[in-house]
Amino acid sequence: MQQTATAGRIDPADVLPVGTIQLEHPWTWLRKGWDDILAAPGFSLTYGFGIALLSVTMTALMIFGKMTFIVPFLIAGFFLMAPLMAIGLYQMSAHLERGESLERCQALEAFKRNHGQLGIFTGILFVILQAWLLTSVVLVVLLFNDPFPTFERFVPVVFLSGEHNLVLLAVTLVGAAFAAFVFCISAITVPLLTDRHVDAVTAMRTSMRAVIANARPMALWAALIVFIVGAGLVTFYVGLFLAIPLVGHASWHAYRDLVPRA
Repeated sequence: MQQTATAGRIDPADVLPVGTIQLEHPWTWLRKGWDDILAAPGFSLTYGFGIALLSVTMTALMIFGKMTFIVPFLIAGFFLMAPLMAIGLYQMSAHLERGESLERCQALEAFKRNHGQLGIFTGILFVILQAWLLTSVVLVVLLFNDPFPTFERFVPVVFLSGEHNLVLLAVTLVGAAFAAFVFCISAITVPLLTDRHVDAVTAMRTSMRAVIANARPMALWAALIVFIVGAGLVTFYVGLFLAIPLVGHASWHAYRDLVPRA
């Protein structure tokens, strides 16, 4: 594969190779991710604790600001931003893979490696997040006829009463569409941007090609991510301190298998 000698970036005409994986690969990624946690528990779990603390803080601000109706959709949006939030964990795994010592500012180090393109991708994810929040709120406003419940009564009223199945169906279908699209364009994008000097469009295209070429194992990987991160969310964010490091480290190994070196 030819590269431009001056800028050190992949020529737009070139296409990064995408590897073929098997159905057992996602389980292997989780095992390797767990090994990375054990190799650097202080760094990994501290990073996960920081994400959990940030999530609690944002939720508390929404509740105290009388904006509880946004909280469920913001929690769902967590999945959209998760690939970017784990950027420091990718860098940790890269260091561990090379047998190098870890530093405290892993996320900053990773961002500096390709900050321009990572900034572009960050902007894209924020636009998608805003679109999801706007769409979900509009759907609820249009379909929810009763007064919107408080945060404490949200689950019993919306999920358990059986009176708002149309709202649940509409939001679930739209949310699934957003999640599937984001997963396709971001499954390996951030690790790729931190590891190689490629542009954001090339990284997203490569991620989408990797997902399409390995549809079954990547569908399993997406389901595992939803289950693991979801378990962290339903424990009132407590489980995120372990869920985020596990999925973040595993995602690095997913990238290494899906985009092999030339």
